[in-house]
Amino acid sequence: MPKNVGLIDRIVRFVLFIAFAVFGILNISTGLWWVGLFGLIFLVTGIAGYCPIWHAFGVKTVSVKKL
Repeated sequence: MPKNVGLIDRIVRFVLFIAFAVFGILNISTGLWWVGLFGLIFLVTGIAGYCPIWHAFGVKTVSVKKL
């Protein structure tokens, strides 16, 4: 699996994970806790450095080093 998620994209994904997780925790009593589970998608793709949606659209945010 080639990496297609760059550093800034990974940072944004970690921030989104935190935001979704906090939202889910704060809304446990309202029944919207499941929204926090969407944050796991951002966490996993941020750690792996690979996003299948970016791959499907041919997007790469990782920088390519020139020789």
